[in-house]
Amino acid sequence: MWIGWIEFDLLLGDVHSLKQKRGTLRPVLAELRRATEASVAEVGDHDLHRRGAIGVGVVAADAGRVGEVLDRAERLVAAHPEFTLLSARRGLRRSDDD
Repeated sequence: MWIGWIEFDLLLGDVHSLKQKRGTLRPVLAELRRATEASVAEVGDHDLHRRGAIGVGVVAADAGRVGEVLDRAERLVAAHPEFTLLSARRGLRRSDDD
């Protein structure tokens, strides 16, 4: 079994409150869930209205499938004009890794 994750660091555009931030991120989170069938959550920067952190986690039988899902998630996030993707950090582990 392979476990992979990707964490996105985002700079939000014309957002002036935490309520606007939620309104900007909520549709992206839903779109990621639909497009990847992976676990998706806002994972950081909860108290900053112009920054966001989104995490995507996936489990699959082979590393290639995990990579495909994470690539799809990264393309989807990068395509959104309402924020700037500052960085994307990935991880990949096999279930029997120490």
